[in-house]
Amino acid sequence: MWEPFGLGAARRVTVPECRQVLVPVPHLVAGTRLMDVLPLLAGDPRVQVVGTVPPESPPGTEEFLQAQGVRVIAWAYALRHRFDLVLAASRQGIDLLHGPIMVLPHGASAAKSRRLHGHGLDRASLTRAGRVVPDAIVLAHEDELALLADACPEAVPNAVLAGDVCLDRLRASLPFRARYRAAAGIDPGDTLVTISSTWSPGSTFGSRISLYRTLSRAGRTAAVLHPNIWQVHGVWQVRAWLADCPGLIIVPPQEGWRAVVVASDAVVGDHGSVTQYAGALGIPVVLAGTPPVRPGSFADRLARQAPRLDISAPVAAQARQVSLTISSRQGEAAAVLRRTMYRLLDLPEPARDCRAEPVPVHHV
Repeated sequence: MWEPFGLGAARRVTVPECRQVLVPVPHLVAGTRLMDVLPLLAGDPRVQVVGTVPPESPPGTEEFLQAQGVRVIAWAYALRHRFDLVLAASRQGIDLLHGPIMVLPHGASAAKSRRLHGHGLDRASLTRAGRVVPDAIVLAHEDELALLADACPEAVPNAVLAGDVCLDRLRASLPFRARYRAAAGIDPGDTLVTISSTWSPGSTFGSRISLYRTLSRAGRTAAVLHPNIWQVHGVWQVRAWLADCPGLIIVPPQEGWRAVVVASDAVVGDHGSVTQYAGALGIPVVLAGTPPVRPGSFADRLARQAPRLDISAPVAAQARQVSLTISSRQGEAAAVLRRTMYRLLDLPEPARDCRAEPVPVHHV
């Protein structure tokens, strides 16, 4: 029993009387988003963060948390304790945990695009036994608030319109674009095309895997694949499928995709979040495929504007900038998220400034 809380903790800890924050991570996508938020608690000796991984999480999830240096506790142990804050980027299993719960989206928008009917901001998703489970439901855009008000009005008092911390970090990275390009090995004057793929058979990787070989033979190309692809199929298999793509920059799922997107001259994408982030950032996009998505979703708005890929023509000549707003509070997410966490922790917020930081450089 080496946890920094619970029975006998006073005999184990060096920093006593901390507020305890639990970070449940059911998959890599949730984990990477939470690592955008946890630094907002840094520098505060009043707060202790621990992580946990629910049963049947995909391979590599616990290893990801451990690689970040987060103290990981067993799921069964987490279920037996009450925490001062449960910080989640997925609603999976949060109704089983004890303490004030703050849930964030783990992609672009809290409203699902893939669901043709429904969006996840509804009573079935947010309540259990007639009670709204999250104490803070983080939203990026005012449109999501309208969806919530229509589908689960009793949850509206718990809504927090914070914007999108991932988008804010991308925007903060734009002034350093030359640095990201140099780290990726892109010479001045070169054109970098990034192929983005979500998961599922209708994704770019699932439906047009030959595109990676074709484009990598035509010029500098990077591949950004949804973490689910890596976790389901395995690192060896994914790299084996792309082994005949000369010079392809294969971005690992843990970090690096944002640096590569910022460095890109064009993004070939699908209905996934990365393509939406690229569009919102002003990077020219072109779609490799357009499977059915929920009408009115960000993916739908992108699909109505972006051109479809013509493989016989250069990508950069086809890609176009789109008008896509996925955050109603640009540049404010870090401050709103920290304020909300400290409100739930019942602690005074630190006085130091709080802003979104540029993403790490990805060296190839």
